[in-house]
This record gives sequence, structure tokens and C-alpha cells, in this order.
Amino acid sequence: MTDNVSEALALLRQLQQEQGDLKQSLSIIRIAEPISDVGDAYFSPSKRGSDVSLSNLNDPTPASLEADLTHYKELFSKLRFSYLEQVTKEKFLRAIVGDPPLVVGHNENVELETQLAEVKAELKARKEEARMMIEEMEKISRNLASRYKNVQIQEAQLASLPESIENLEGTIAGLRAKQVANMDTSDPRSSQNLPLPATMELLSDREAELAALNRQIAAVQNSLPRKTREAEAIQRECSVLERRKIEAVTQAREARRKKQEGETDGTEEMGRWYRSAEETLKEMVGVEG
Repeated sequence: MTDNVSEALALLRQLQQEQGDLKQSLSIIRIAEPISDVGDAYFSPSKRGSDVSLSNLNDPTPASLEADLTHYKELFSKLRFSYLEQVTKEKFLRAIVGDPPLVVGHNENVELETQLAEVKAELKARKEEARMMIEEMEKISRNLASRYKNVQIQEAQLASLPESIENLEGTIAGLRAKQVANMDTSDPRSSQNLPLPATMELLSDREAELAALNRQIAAVQNSLPRKTREAEAIQRECSVLERRKIEAVTQAREARRKKQEGETDGTEEMGRWYRSAEETLKEMVGVEG
């Protein structure tokens, strides 16, 4: 990222250098130079009637330029009035001393007044157009000045970015080293302090374990109905065996009670008869024990 910022800053400085060379090559009008060498007394800096200092010409400012513009407008107005006066006098004298003298009639005056009105209307339209152009140029110049100021501010910020980025990268490296040094693997919470690569690896392992558990849960859920049926069948068998157990325990208790009381139901005698019959049969077939 620092390399990208440095490249952008170098490109910006190169563009500014080219722009500065272009500005030096454009010498059509130099605002810092006085408008002189016209040959008229009204434009001589030594005969200026305004309070504008000549030092402003070496270091122009918007206020000084505005004052100069007002001053030269007044001079041009005086020059125009003087020019019209001199031209009118010259034409009048030529008309008087001419041979034959030039006599202007009423119709010619009316025609000249009509032409003058048309010229005045055209002049007024052009003045209005010039005024609108000047306003548009002033608006554009203010916008450009504001943008140029913003560019200068951004250029200063861009110039300070590489150093700031290096400081931040050094701080991040120090924090990571400190984090690794302070990490305790025996602590269960140490997984919360892992760097990003280790955290991503641990996350992958946990996701694999979770997937295996999900598969086991799915297998158990699939076998759950069969296990449930088997459990119900075993429960029914257990119920039957429980009843048989209760009956057998009841019979055993009843037999013990009768035996203790001296009563007999023939079962013992039948058992002795079966044992004697068994021994007799074994002796007859020659089977031992």
C-alpha cells in the first residue's frame, strides 16, 4: 500500500511539474506586469490617478486586480470620450472648410439616428453577452480556485500518508508479536487470541467436526424409528416377564409358607419319585452320575 501511495505522489508531482512548465510557456498576458508602453499619457503608471500601489503589480491579489480593473475602466471611459470629442471636432472642421462645404440635411440625420439606435441596441446586446460571460468566468474561476485549494490540501495529506502507513504497519507488527508472546496455549480462551490464519484453520477444523456430528445425528435420527419399535417390543416382553416373575415369586412364597406349616401339595413326593426313577434308569442303561 505504501508503494501505491508513493507512486501516486510521484505521478502527481510529475503532473504539477508539467503544468508549471506549461504555465511558464504561456506568456500571452502576464498579470504581474503593468499594462504600459501604450504611448498615451492616460496609461502611464506615473500619471495614474487611483490609489493603487505599483507594488501590487509585482504581487497581485484579487483585491488589487479588482482595483486595477476599476481604474483602467475609468481610463478607457475617459479615452473614449476624448476620442469621440476629437473625431467629432475633426469632422465638423472638415465639413466647414471643405469646398464645397458639407451640409447635412434632416433626412440624413434621421437615417444616422436610426443607424445609431441599431448600433446601440447591438452594442447593448453584446455588453449583456459580455457581462454574462464575465459572470460565468468568475463562477468558473472561483470553482477552480476552491478545487485547487482542495487539491493542495489533499496533496499535503498524500505526502504524509507513506510515513503514517509505515508507523501503522510497525505498530501492527509490534502488537502481533506481543499477542503471540502473551498467548497461553494451556488457557481455554487462547483460541480467542489466535491470529487470523490460525483462527481460520481452527474454524475449518471445528466446521469439519460439526459436519461429522451432523452426519452422526442424521444416522441416529434415521435409525430412531427402528430402535423405537425394538424398544417397544422389548418393553412388552419385559412386561410379560415381569408378570411371570410376580407369579413365580407368589408361588414360591406360597410353597414356602406351606412347607413351614407342614402342608404338602404332592410336589415334593413327585420330585422324590422322579429322582428315584432317574437313578433306576441310569443303573439300567449303565450311565454314571
